[in-house]
Amino acid sequence: MCRRLGRAHTAFLYIGRHSVGALTYREKKPHVRQSGVPVVGIGQVRSMANDNFILTQEGKEKLEEELHYLETEKRAEIGERIKVAREFGDISENSEYDDAKNEQGMMEARIAEISRILSEATVVSTPKRSSKVNIGSMVTVDMGGKERVFTIVGGAESDAAAGKISNESPVGAALLGHKKGDKVETTGPTGRDISMVILKIEH
Repeated sequence: MCRRLGRAHTAFLYIGRHSVGALTYREKKPHVRQSGVPVVGIGQVRSMANDNFILTQEGKEKLEEELHYLETEKRAEIGERIKVAREFGDISENSEYDDAKNEQGMMEARIAEISRILSEATVVSTPKRSSKVNIGSMVTVDMGGKERVFTIVGGAESDAAAGKISNESPVGAALLGHKKGDKVETTGPTGRDISMVILKIEH
């Protein structure tokens, strides 16, 4: 009797404000950014000839971690799944083989993407003594009577679920350069007016 391998799951990735692709994963690794949320990271296929990547040092290290995992553990795991699936017989009607090959393609695309980001990105350091919001700053704001905390990062490491917003997003772009106590107004992607008061800036 043939052993059936578990089907994989597909999640869509977002970098900044753009949907950039999908990648299939069978399990979650703690140091790999899971998206359906970004993340940094897992998987995208798009033309980036005119993109200017900005990364914090933390974001750079996380991408390097993810790349190492994909090139070693994940690549070997998928290779083994393909090998086992081939043993099932006719691959033309073998869904497990198709799943594994699709996952392999998405993974290789993500490896190429991370490699490109790391080779072309500008790594920024947040000024430790600055009183203004910079890339890398953690900003607490009053937004409609509710406190919200955002960390401003480059688009390649934005993760809305973790409170990390792109410097190119409406809120991120509006906050840059402002000081504690400033009232900041912007328009959201749906056209809604957003008003914030900066309560605290941490670096």
